[in-house]
Amino acid sequence: MSTAAINGITIGYDDEGDHGTDDVLVLVHGHPFDRSMWRPQVEHARSLGWRVIAADLRGYGESTVVPGVTPLSTFAEDIVGLADHLGVERFVLGGLSMGGQIVLECVRQFPGRIRGLVLADTFAQAETPEGRGSRNDMADRLLREGMAGYAAEVLWKMVAPHNTEAAEHVSRMMRAAPPDGAAAALRGRAQRPDYTPVLGKVTVPTLVVVGSHDEFTPVTDARYLHDRIPGSTLVVLDGAAHLPNLERPAEFGAALETLLAALR
Repeated sequence: MSTAAINGITIGYDDEGDHGTDDVLVLVHGHPFDRSMWRPQVEHARSLGWRVIAADLRGYGESTVVPGVTPLSTFAEDIVGLADHLGVERFVLGGLSMGGQIVLECVRQFPGRIRGLVLADTFAQAETPEGRGSRNDMADRLLREGMAGYAAEVLWKMVAPHNTEAAEHVSRMMRAAPPDGAAAALRGRAQRPDYTPVLGKVTVPTLVVVGSHDEFTPVTDARYLHDRIPGSTLVVLDGAAHLPNLERPAEFGAALETLLAALR
C-alpha cells in the first residue's frame, strides 16, 4: 500500500504491474466499499502486462475522511490528481456503481485523459427528488447508527444469495466504511447531474457490464448506457447481483481482457 497527498488529503492506493508500460488501468470502487473490491481484476490485468492503479476514494478505506458533502466532481478530481502524481497521462478507466458515475464525471471533465471505459452496474441519469430525499435520509442514519445495520440489510442485494465468499468480503468492506465518509458521498450523489449528454460524446472503446440479478442498477440501466455510447459492448453476467466482479470474477475478467486486448 502507498499513500499520496492529493488535493489536500491523503489517498491510499495500490500501483501494481509494469511501471514502464503506457498501458495503464485505473479502477474506481463503489459505495460503501474500498479498493480491495478490485483485487481479482488487479491481479488479472497485471498478469496481462498492464499497470493497474486502484485507490481508496476520499472518505473510504485508507484515505482521509472528509465529513460533509463530497460531490462526484471532487472524487473525479482526486482520481486525475493521483494519475498526475504518478506520472500517468492517459489510462483506461473503470468503475462500479458510484464508481461508474465518478468515471462518467471524469469523462465530462477530462475526456482527453481516457483511452477506454469500463462501466459496471451503474447508471447515468440524474437523481430524482425521491432519490435525493432517500440518500440524505440514509446519510443521516449512517451518522446516527453506523454501518452495521445498513450492511446487514443490503448484503443480499449487493451479492446474490449463496455466494458466501463474495458476501463475506462485501460485508467486511461495508462494515469497515467510515460513516462520515459514506454519508458525505451519499449527499454528493444526491446532487449528481444527468450524464446522459456525456454518453453520446464517448469516442473510446467501452465495456458495459451488469449482473443479471442486480436490483440497484438493473439490466435496463446497463442497456440505457449501451444504447447511447457509440460502439460499446454490453455483457450481462448471469446469476450475479450488484458486484459481478467479485461474484463472477472469471467471466468479468474475460470481458475486461477482451477490452484491454483491443486497446493494446
